[in-house]
Parts: sequence; structure tokens; C-alpha cells
Amino acid sequence: MSEKIKLLLAEDEPSLGQIVKESLETRNFEVIHALNGEEAYELYVKEKPEILVLDVMMPKKDGFTLAKEIREENNSIPIIFLTAKSQTKDVIDGFQHGGNDYLKKPFSMEELIVRVYNLLDRVSLKRNLEKIPIGEFTLNYEKQKLYYKNDAELLTHRECELLYYLIEKKNEVLDRTFILNKLWGNDDFFNARSMDVFISKLRKKLKKDPSVEIINIRGYGYKLTC
Repeated sequence: MSEKIKLLLAEDEPSLGQIVKESLETRNFEVIHALNGEEAYELYVKEKPEILVLDVMMPKKDGFTLAKEIREENNSIPIIFLTAKSQTKDVIDGFQHGGNDYLKKPFSMEELIVRVYNLLDRVSLKRNLEKIPIGEFTLNYEKQKLYYKNDAELLTHRECELLYYLIEKKNEVLDRTFILNKLWGNDDFFNARSMDVFISKLRKKLKKDPSVEIINIRGYGYKLTC
């Protein structure tokens, strides 16, 4: 049997936490369950998990605060937020606090498991990438930094992943539906609005080099030209 994947689950509702824990343990995961944000941080430091599944609304320390603290020392560990909130602002806040994915309650275990494996696959494929040139910029995926000459700017996980896919399809159209399903999980209205916000942020970060531009291809997606 392959080595178990260590996952930290922070969920303050004991019954839901137990269901998720037991379901994941049948899929070759070693699950460490914390009942609040402070306990989750202590277990993160002690156990060194490979992926985090964090409830947003927790006692002692909420999921967003916990993720922000973890991101200050670890830019690469995948983080999935679990929450009953579903407004566009809540989704955007989750990504801005370092989340890679956002699963709305109630959710199916199959959906959670698929998203966990997708994130682990992406991290595994990209963790050893060298710096990627784009015009006068260089993207370091591993460190989530965008370099311009001697200046470096730290990107959020969502910004880094979106820019990576744009660069991968440089001078071609990045299909809107594809990237929404790939990075956001589905192409509903709220996720589409969230992606538009991230595209705007990337445009601002790239404006130092006039030769690099993200073009909106109406009805299809986006094209990064260089």
C-alpha cells in the first residue's frame, strides 16, 4: 500500500468532523482533526501535514486568520476552506487569505475528495518548476513571487495559479469555462465574478511592462500576449 497522505482537518462541529475524518481515512489519508483554530495551528506545526481543510467559522481562531498565519511561513501547502457562506465577497476573501479552493456547505464527500486530490496533483507537478519568463517579468511558482527587474512581489495562491495557466497558454485563448472549473471548481456566476477580480489584479501587477497584456476575448476567455 502506498504511504498515507497526512491531512489536517479543522472543523469545530464534532459530528461533521468525524464523518469527514472517517471518509478520508478510507481513501488512504491520515487525518488529524482539530476542533478550533488554535488547536489546528499547534497540530500544523507538530504534524507537518501535506494539505489543510479548514472550516472558516471556528472558535478561538477563524479559518481565514489561521490560513493567513500559515501562509506567512508556508506558501506552498494546499488549503481548502469549508464554509456555509456563499457570497462573492466571502469567496474572494477566502482566496485572498491564501486558500486554493473553497467548498460550500453542505457538500458531498466525493466532491471534497476530488478537490483534495486535484490540489495535491497540481502541487506535485509544479513544486519543482524553475522561474518562468514572461516579458520583463519572471514568475517563480514555488515561491509565488513575480519578479520585475530587481523587484519582487508576493502573489496569492489564486493569482499565482491563474497567471501560471495564462502563461502556459501564452498568445492563445485560455478558455473561461476551463479555468473556472480547474481553479474554482465550477463556472457559476459567483466564481466568474471572482475570476474577473483576479484578472484585474493581475493586469495591474503586469502593467510595468507594456508588452505584456491580458486581453478579454468576449464569450471565450482571456489571452496573455507578450
